Amino acid sequence: MVVSANSRNVVFVDGIRTPFGKAGPKGIYAETRADDLVVKAIRELLRRNPQLDPARVDEVAIAATTQTGDQGLTIGRTSAILAGLPETVPGFAIDRMCAGAMTAVTTTASGIGFGQYDVVIAGGVEHMGRHPMGEGADPNPRFLADRLVDPSALVMGNTAENLHDRFPSITKERTDAYAVASQNKYEAAKKAGYIADTLVPVATRSASGWGLATEDEPPRPGTTLEDLARLKTPFRPAGRITAGNAAGLNDGATAAILAGEDTATEMGLPIGMRMVGFAFQGVDPAVMGIGPVPATEKLLARTGLKIEDIGLFEINEAFAVQVLAFLEHFGIADDDPRVNQWGGAIACGHPLASSGVRLMTQLSRQFAQNPGVRYGLTTMCIGLGMGGTVIWENPNHKDSQPTKPEPSK
Repeated sequence: MVVSANSRNVVFVDGIRTPFGKAGPKGIYAETRADDLVVKAIRELLRRNPQLDPARVDEVAIAATTQTGDQGLTIGRTSAILAGLPETVPGFAIDRMCAGAMTAVTTTASGIGFGQYDVVIAGGVEHMGRHPMGEGADPNPRFLADRLVDPSALVMGNTAENLHDRFPSITKERTDAYAVASQNKYEAAKKAGYIADTLVPVATRSASGWGLATEDEPPRPGTTLEDLARLKTPFRPAGRITAGNAAGLNDGATAAILAGEDTATEMGLPIGMRMVGFAFQGVDPAVMGIGPVPATEKLLARTGLKIEDIGLFEINEAFAVQVLAFLEHFGIADDDPRVNQWGGAIACGHPLASSGVRLMTQLSRQFAQNPGVRYGLTTMCIGLGMGGTVIWENPNHKDSQPTKPEPSK
């Protein structure tokens, strides 16, 4: 009789990201390859955690929404080789659009929990300047011809306008106010040194020569409500979605180390947070921004937790309306201090498949700053009508329950 491995705790050891750039010919990464961004993140993880023997890495899972060109060729494997990991370390690519990195984490975490991995690297990359979302895609005509999805479902800005229709209480004034707050919180976190600690500098090149990217390019400090009120609404005449209350088109990469808690203890690796559970849920693609709500409801039911148990929220800000729909559903104020303490994607950017690990990296550092908080949540909406949520436990909390270390394989 074959006996399967016992389940065990999965921990987030450390996360890192490149500075995020603006997509396009004038962006900081216009002449930088997508796979080189991932390589930089992986190398920095290993540099920051020298106690991790690279040969002990069991898998490298890297997500990209547009898997072609320098984001293709099984980027998890190629980036592992380029980063100098031993050839014995395997890798794979993964795609769940905006939740690519989140899915890279949850997929490999499942392997850790089942005892088949000890240590993994998971992350994501998106170079939207080189690879606009949907590049080369060929949607089946039946999607529209058979009305399987509303035509607006294929344009994310249109789905956000649809969400405004569904939630008339979420006005443009509210979303603009939320966007201003995001910019202000990000700027305060940057000045406090919190953002820099999550970044690895990246050498860049352009027609003017070599440079060094050390901070995010998208933020607009000093943004006011008056500034946002003047912006155009490109998805509808007199609409509510603008470039100011939505994330832009961005380039960047993220990577994280995950491990079994027993293995992390054995190796002397830091434990940033402990995974409690995760859930993904499908919704009407025409209002994809509502996805985090049912995903979170599903996960709360699975874990037995209540929304009141969550002390910190990291919600991806694809659109302000999507965040506010989540907050309104759960009875959380627009300016609740538990939510996106360091601002969000409206300020720093959203390079699609990379963003899930940015949320996790920030939450793990916020846990260290807030030992009174036991549980935190990372959540995001996903193109084509999905939501994903992961709940984490703060190991610094007095009631946190670590498991007894067991021998690693």
